[in-house]
Amino acid sequence: MPLPIWCPSQEVLAAFPIPSTERFRSNGTNASELYPIMSVSDRAKELSQEASRELAKASVKVQKEDGGIELYSPKFYAACTLGGLLACGLTHTAVTPLDLVKCRRQVDPRLYKGNLEAWKLIGRAEGFRGIMTGWSPTFFGYSAQGAFKYGGYEFFKKFYSDLLGPEKAYKYKTWVFLAGSASAEFIADVALCPFEAVKVRMQTTISPAFTGTFSGISSIMGKEGVAGLYKGLYPLWGRQIPYTMMKFASFENVVGMIYNYLPGKKTDYGKLAQTSVSFAGGYIAGILCAIVSHPADVMVSKLNTNRTPGESSSAAVSRIYKNIGFRGLWNGLPVRIIMIGTLTGLQWLIYDSFKIFLGYVLSFLHHAIYYGR
Repeated sequence: MPLPIWCPSQEVLAAFPIPSTERFRSNGTNASELYPIMSVSDRAKELSQEASRELAKASVKVQKEDGGIELYSPKFYAACTLGGLLACGLTHTAVTPLDLVKCRRQVDPRLYKGNLEAWKLIGRAEGFRGIMTGWSPTFFGYSAQGAFKYGGYEFFKKFYSDLLGPEKAYKYKTWVFLAGSASAEFIADVALCPFEAVKVRMQTTISPAFTGTFSGISSIMGKEGVAGLYKGLYPLWGRQIPYTMMKFASFENVVGMIYNYLPGKKTDYGKLAQTSVSFAGGYIAGILCAIVSHPADVMVSKLNTNRTPGESSSAAVSRIYKNIGFRGLWNGLPVRIIMIGTLTGLQWLIYDSFKIFLGYVLSFLHHAIYYGR
């Protein structure tokens, strides 16, 4: 049977013989020497394994030096505070370009047609520095907020569960999650608010209103007093408290459902599997958070840029709502879903990885009591 026209003839195949690997196998040559790309892949794998071994050694060393961290001890709360600082400060700073476009489109929906166009225009006019406008107040503000949020959550979660007792804490666990997270966020937002005021003004003015975080704080205080730093506090509470309640309660329950669905006990799974579950649970929680808190997020952006001196919060909110309507409260939601989903997933990944590094249990209040696992 003749070969199809597109197939090479026997003469052509003979001119380009495939080299035999027999001589390499006979003298012990590794396949990676034949195919360099395999060498690069193998080397990357070796480096990854070596990094994992070094991290494990460092973890053991830290746990030996601190003598082990007892659950709900002062060391435990200090570690949770530091873990929250890292989780929120790093992740929020990393998504500054998304946040910049979101804030500008919330204030003026006609400014850009889409995110890609926005970054292109900003980059062309201001370079990479322009795309990262607001990173400094973001880092300081959300580091402070994360410290109080995660450290406070662990504290209040224990506090409310002790008030109820083990049986009722198990029965009403979601209410414990909600109350603990709301209490922690109430305090965390007081730390965040001054930095949020500077960030929003930097991001929603072209060119940025301030050259730096602390010069911005000084400028606002000089013109408006301390009250100027906190004029967005009530809307911030309105955005962040429901957001955090959804974030922690949904995360705890989603992760619990995942482990209940999986075979075996939670302790049967390795560190990678546990942190993967944390990321998945965090991402799902983040999507829900973004939807619940978005109208208040829009209002915070509007209030920080469009509130007249001496105007009360309620009057400003009423005036802004008349201008933008119900539909305007949802400007920028798709971007925020991507941003918050990614943020929340990464935050739980960092936070739980940090807790694993220090050698104690992940993310559940009285895990054995709640899930029996």
